[in-house]
Amino acid sequence: MKRIHLGARPGLAQKAEAAGFTFHAMYGEPYWDEDTVYEFTLSQVEDDIEDPATELHQMCRDAAAHIVTSEELMERLAIPRAHWDLVAASWTSGQPELYGRFDLIYDGTGPAKMIEYNADTPTALFESASFQWTWLEDMIASGDLSPDSDQFNGIFEALTARFAELYTPGTHIHFSAFEELVEDYATVEALAYAARAADLGAHFVNLPQIGVTPSGQFTDAESRVIGHLFKLYPWEDLLRDDFAAHLATAQCRFIEPAWKAVVSNKGLLPVLWRLFEGHPNLLPSFFADEIETGSDAVSRAQDALDRGIVTKPVFGREGASVTIRRGAEVIEASTDQGYAMHPMIVQAYAEMPIFEGFRPVIGAWIVGQTCVGMGLREDRSRITQNLSRFKPHYIRA
Repeated sequence: MKRIHLGARPGLAQKAEAAGFTFHAMYGEPYWDEDTVYEFTLSQVEDDIEDPATELHQMCRDAAAHIVTSEELMERLAIPRAHWDLVAASWTSGQPELYGRFDLIYDGTGPAKMIEYNADTPTALFESASFQWTWLEDMIASGDLSPDSDQFNGIFEALTARFAELYTPGTHIHFSAFEELVEDYATVEALAYAARAADLGAHFVNLPQIGVTPSGQFTDAESRVIGHLFKLYPWEDLLRDDFAAHLATAQCRFIEPAWKAVVSNKGLLPVLWRLFEGHPNLLPSFFADEIETGSDAVSRAQDALDRGIVTKPVFGREGASVTIRRGAEVIEASTDQGYAMHPMIVQAYAEMPIFEGFRPVIGAWIVGQTCVGMGLREDRSRITQNLSRFKPHYIRA
């Protein structure tokens, strides 16, 4: 694993705008950054990222089965009691998942470590699946990369195949997000494009325009009943929304299913450690009160915890309300404390690799139940945030 200086393509801004990548720069700073890129060997990708991420997803499914039958864990994950049955039934009835993204720490030499699982509303999809691939094609065409160079990126093809697996041709799916959030809109647009490639109908509806019929079904801006809905709106918010009262009557198939509320929740991390303590791709993780009261499991992890801990809320986005400590010293803390009111978990801190002052995080994409691609983001900070830069990668021949 190397950070390579290749230089940006001529006319990058124009290429991005032409592709609809309107947020390639934000707030006067580049978000997409191809001046430097990351190089991997095939074995690093296959053995250290692809296979472990696929295994981690199966472990998360095992954890979901455990959580939905445990009142203690449903409480700890702050799932509203009124919707426990909805969440559990979505699991026991086998409602299928579409996609997710693991955030992994990896330095090219040891087991990748799972930081968290963005299992419900992961973004950075367009950048990973589409614009990153066109970067590779352009770099090969220009001679800056060998014709034998590759990229771990079967994301779009896997999404198309997954939609075809889940829905019969001609099925209509509504895709919803807040239209003014350009990154969110790009994500649902990429998903809708994959759905259309699978011969499905795809319609966008701005989230605030979703309505409810007198019988409790959801409708779009044209008063059409929504039978299948992908929502870039997290379950932890929807289950607390006024619309939650209609979930039982909506007769709507949701993407992602409601059980994703327990695996997109950072309370998943201590549950995984309970079930798979010592797994090479996991970091010791506990609910905050378990650290305070102590336990045999905490004692066994004490050496790792003494090297540093990360405190995170069970709900959170873009690194908000995250604090990294070593003993009494705060090493780094998020300036956004908007999720600090939620229950906290504690995870052993793992040092991220540093390349020329930047710390990369690997996003390993799951479609269905298999890891099918990856994208990287980097920052000088230890906490990956909204404006951390997206970096393309390639596999050297």
